[in-house]
Amino acid sequence: MSLLLFELWEGLMAALRAIAAHKLRAVLTTLGIIIGIVAVTLMATVINGIERDFNESLSELGTDVLYVEKWPWIVGPGSRWWEYINRPDITPELADVIEERARYVVAAVPVLDRMGTARYGGTTVSSLTIVGAEADYPRVHAVDLALGRFYTEVEERSARAVCVLGAEVASRLFPVEQPLGKFIRLSGHRCQVIGVLQRKGSGPDSPASTDTQVFIPFRTYARFFGIRNRSVSIHVKVVDPELMALAKDELTGVLRVARRLDALEKNDFEINEQQALREQLAPVKTAIYGVGLFLTGLSLLVGGVGVMNIMFVSVKERTREIGIRKAVGATRRAILVQFLIEAILVCMIGGVIGVLLAMALTGVVNLFIDAFLPATTVALAFLICVLTGITFGLAPAWTAARAQPIEALRYE
Repeated sequence: MSLLLFELWEGLMAALRAIAAHKLRAVLTTLGIIIGIVAVTLMATVINGIERDFNESLSELGTDVLYVEKWPWIVGPGSRWWEYINRPDITPELADVIEERARYVVAAVPVLDRMGTARYGGTTVSSLTIVGAEADYPRVHAVDLALGRFYTEVEERSARAVCVLGAEVASRLFPVEQPLGKFIRLSGHRCQVIGVLQRKGSGPDSPASTDTQVFIPFRTYARFFGIRNRSVSIHVKVVDPELMALAKDELTGVLRVARRLDALEKNDFEINEQQALREQLAPVKTAIYGVGLFLTGLSLLVGGVGVMNIMFVSVKERTREIGIRKAVGATRRAILVQFLIEAILVCMIGGVIGVLLAMALTGVVNLFIDAFLPATTVALAFLICVLTGITFGLAPAWTAARAQPIEALRYE
């Protein structure tokens, strides 16, 4: 064991001396490795960021919530869109029918939304989402309030002009003032602020983030903007996430009866859920990973071949040194370890440079999309460097280890 450690230490020192003697060549050799490491780290960084945002957006949908809507969330290329567009609208009254007849349902709430603006004093917030939902909305989705309260059933039935602001909307309209009790203009309509939601932190520009939403009673929404010729989305809370399949089947039956469909007619509604969306988008994520890994592998292959070529050159240049070392008793293993360590170190230099570049580029990418570089990705990058060094350094190292001492000493 002590002999092996000694050989590893000697090999490391010899490799460091060889690299130090040819610094520029070592750095140029690692260009392919650098490109490969930057590619793999940036790919993982961007995909992790996109996936995190996607998961946060899906978490807003809820794992135990079904959505009764006119359109499916994802329309495939073979779908007949004209069938969807000709379906009758989903009406708010269906929510009451679902609550009365479905056993696996806790609550059903009709929801409508539209893009709008909010103004207070001289400050205007645009590109926010105005959500009209009944007072039972907190029974379906978790509503975490930082200030104030959610509107009541009385305010819902009387169509009171009250609203609950998302955290980002509140901070922009009221950077200094207390928002509760203030009157704002919501797309031109006067509305009193009665609550402010807690910040979700899923990105203020995310369409699924409540940070950029304003909630008003459903009947107030109908009074402000009208709901004629609008198909609502009915959010249905299921009693248990484990019973989603049973609840979906039961809900299908309830809706078919309510819509007076006979046994031979197709469903003229859609029941959407989070899991189906995940399954539909899984192949897209797999394709992105596949393309990224292919490009990364190609870069590492080019870089690895470059390392192998330079290591063969290095073995050729140091043939006499190898002969002297063997003549004084160096074993094949010691020579093999020395050149393998040198190949790994060359790849590690490329890995360090590549990771530093990836960190800098992650900061740039983060300006446009949410991206982060986890420690596991950095560890993976260095593991790839070690494996690349071993894979492409083994042939030159084995050539050096098999050199005959007498022939090596004769080499000029």
